[in-house]
Amino acid sequence: QVQLVESGGGLVQAGASLRLTCAASGRTFSSYSMGWFRQAPGKERAFVSTIRWDGSTNYDDSVKGRFTISRDNAKNTVNLQMTSLKPEDTAVYYCGARHRLDASYGSWGQGTQVTVSS
Repeated sequence: QVQLVESGGGLVQAGASLRLTCAASGRTFSSYSMGWFRQAPGKERAFVSTIRWDGSTNYDDSVKGRFTISRDNAKNTVNLQMTSLKPEDTAVYYCGARHRLDASYGSWGQGTQVTVSS
């Protein structure tokens, strides 16, 4: 397992950008697929984006073209660059880690709040 700590959330106006960072502990970070999820008030946690251990990426349709996920295996970090933010992007954003041999995410961060005002 890895320990995850998210940072970079905040309050911004619609159209602005934010960069979230997830810092992971452990020496085998490169063996993990990393994902960003979000949970809006009154809703379930939802998939945003993932970058696999091999570097391949996926995005939810709602963020395609606006969000970019990246990872730095030397620094054990994964970033989510968010542009053209919309009020509907308001949520607590969570970072998750899934070992490449596992079927599900086994580690989660504490979350970081992103609030987008109109």
